Amino acid sequence: MSDPKASQTLTASTETSSPDLNRFGDTMQIHPSSVADQSSQEQSLLEPYARFRQEPINALQELGLHVVGEGWRSYDDFIGQDIFYPGFSENMKGMVMAQPKLQRKIAELASKRVEVEIHEGVLGPKGLEGEEQEHRKRRLDRRREIEGQLSEVAEEWTDKMICKMDSRYFIRSAFYLVTQLLTRAYHQGIHVSSDEVLHLRAVAAEAARKKQSIIFLPCHRSHVDYVSLQLICYRLGLALPTVVAGDNLNFPVVGSFLQHAGAMWIRRSFGDDQLYTTLVQSYMDTLLQNGYNLECFVEGGRSRTGKLLQPKFGILSYMLESVLSGRVEDAMICPVSTQYDKVIEVDSYVSELLGQPKPKEDLRGFLSASNVLSLKLGRVDVRFHEPWSLRGFIDEHQSRLVHKSPSEGMMNEAALKRRLLTTLGYKVLSDINSVSVVMPTALVGTVLLTLRGRGVGKSELVRRVNWLSDRVQAQGGRVAHFADSTTASVIDKALDVLGPKLVGRIGGLAEETYFAEDRFQLSFYRNMTIHLFVSQALVCAAVYTRVKLGSAAESQGRMSYQELYDYVFFLSQLFRTEFIFPTTSLEDNLQTTLRGLERDRVLQIVRNNVVSNEIESIELHPEELASGRENFDFYTFLIWPFVEASWLGAVSLFMLTPPATHPATDTETWVDLQTVQDKAQFLGKTLYHQGDLSYFEAVNKEALKNAFGRSQEEGIFHVSKPAKDAKGAGGPKVRLDTAWMPARDAEGRVKPEGKLWDLCERISQSRREGKNRRDGATVRTRVLGLVDLVGADLFENAGIPGTHSVPEVNRRRKGMGTRAQL
Repeated sequence: MSDPKASQTLTASTETSSPDLNRFGDTMQIHPSSVADQSSQEQSLLEPYARFRQEPINALQELGLHVVGEGWRSYDDFIGQDIFYPGFSENMKGMVMAQPKLQRKIAELASKRVEVEIHEGVLGPKGLEGEEQEHRKRRLDRRREIEGQLSEVAEEWTDKMICKMDSRYFIRSAFYLVTQLLTRAYHQGIHVSSDEVLHLRAVAAEAARKKQSIIFLPCHRSHVDYVSLQLICYRLGLALPTVVAGDNLNFPVVGSFLQHAGAMWIRRSFGDDQLYTTLVQSYMDTLLQNGYNLECFVEGGRSRTGKLLQPKFGILSYMLESVLSGRVEDAMICPVSTQYDKVIEVDSYVSELLGQPKPKEDLRGFLSASNVLSLKLGRVDVRFHEPWSLRGFIDEHQSRLVHKSPSEGMMNEAALKRRLLTTLGYKVLSDINSVSVVMPTALVGTVLLTLRGRGVGKSELVRRVNWLSDRVQAQGGRVAHFADSTTASVIDKALDVLGPKLVGRIGGLAEETYFAEDRFQLSFYRNMTIHLFVSQALVCAAVYTRVKLGSAAESQGRMSYQELYDYVFFLSQLFRTEFIFPTTSLEDNLQTTLRGLERDRVLQIVRNNVVSNEIESIELHPEELASGRENFDFYTFLIWPFVEASWLGAVSLFMLTPPATHPATDTETWVDLQTVQDKAQFLGKTLYHQGDLSYFEAVNKEALKNAFGRSQEEGIFHVSKPAKDAKGAGGPKVRLDTAWMPARDAEGRVKPEGKLWDLCERISQSRREGKNRRDGATVRTRVLGLVDLVGADLFENAGIPGTHSVPEVNRRRKGMGTRAQL
């Protein structure tokens, strides 16, 4: 930092273990520390300002530095195109409205409207030559009138959409205010890697010279994501990016503030509005043609579960189209990972996942977040992947796709764009994962949720956190840098941040013991590590299908390689929308994973002979058995909640079996999809409290939504969406495919047989077996009966005679909505 007080704070926070990172004017410098430099030094780039109550003189000095714009605070010599000057918004609107693509679309829409009015006879019929000339003039005047009206609409929409970077004084004040707020909530500051930010500045300087944009593509776990990136860019002296944001955040006061700080507002859904779609593309073209930086969340919305979501291709497709069409020469892509010790919104995420409606964004809700400012939420770690050329990506993959095979060489332009867009989205997510930092709270949360006992002593917690840190780094991951702090002290900080509502402590024992107080919320932090171990977890889950059957101690979990391959393939298909898998083939990935587990002495591989070295079978390693399967259990505990959620999603589809009174001639009764999903979640809560479901987090609506989405893709059920102009039609309707429809016996009970039953049984093979549960027998009796009970009123609402609702089930619904505490 450039001011003395900030430098002292940084030194105290890092214990001089890292070189100091300073910004003077338009230069960034690394100063050597008292210890050897490391390959990638993490620095607290933003430290809390002095507080007026405790240090009034220092606080006034800091404020004065921002008012007068001393040094880097002036934001005069940033790298990038000129922004924050009077008239910026008007210039931007003029450039957007002048885009040829937008003007052509306005002319096209006006011409189409004139043709409609001609067809309706409004602009006169075709007649004699003199009359025809008069009609042509009327039509020309009418077309120009409509073009003017459409231009006015487009200009009004543009004004509401674009960011308004008109005042440098405003952005300096906003930086001071937001930094004051954010660094009080995240009291350990925002941390970056010195190497990464220095390289980013060098790339930005070259991009600015070529008048090219940097497109920042961060992961999205919190509203703090875009705030932290804006603050970092300001502090590093980079041109602030225009942030693509949903207009749900454009509410009074806050919406205007964000728009003047860099937010652009877009609708959550464009529908079939051709003018609006073209306007968004024209704005993207304008920004990229003029080298303005951009920021867009590749996942779309915020992740409520802690892990990366599947890519959303909406805005990403506009950016790709700008370069692919040739309207923009090139742009630099910079994937960004933002990790938190604790996410401010995580408690509301849990409420949403348990079925409570998402509250509407408004000023009152925004201001209610102010109570977090008195909390100690730890630190924010932001990591930047090395930027890469979007044009280079297009050229490389376009050539590869076109020449991959003769048949694909003839693929049409639309199919090629889809393939490029899909590849782009998953590459960005993979890059984000590759630079993500595992925070101490994630390490502690993961360990607590992957132990068999009720709790764990401090010494054992330290040992397992050390083990997990080693495994993270062995997988190519990164662990947050905490200078020379001991593991015990880092764990203490993490426990303080998580707080007693998430991690309980029991004193007065031989050793202080910790336990997971709120497993559902703690799973958010565990999910921040799971991307590193998905392959190992799937393999161990497959081996568990044999372990749970029991066998001689010397051959526990033994299964042939082909059996392992088949079940891992089944699980990978089951979770294809849950996780971001490696881009290598399943065979290669499985071989690599097995070698790693063999090297770590978790599994033992039996090969058929020395010559071919082919894997014949796999079983638990003797050392793993001797240690009580603790490492093997770690991997299975990671994946079991997701196995449970998939099983629940499959079992709940039995609710779509029509009742015994269903007319034999009626084979296509449709029921409301949203109601089915709500009842599936309600069923899961019941099964959990009755002991037939091991993990309460398995009832979260995102996991169930993914499970239903996979079932739809597999053709297990069909979805019928109402026509857009249909009034009172409600939402989408569903019905089971005939081939997947379970049968009923003579007494009207659902038979445990058929394709849907086989799917449930296949998933159950890797479920964690409960103390009082034997999967098959339980599902055949009590669970299927409960499924029938909960789903009884689905068909009553669909108009099937002879069905009835279940008052007792409905009466208890409210009580089942609360969070389970274990």
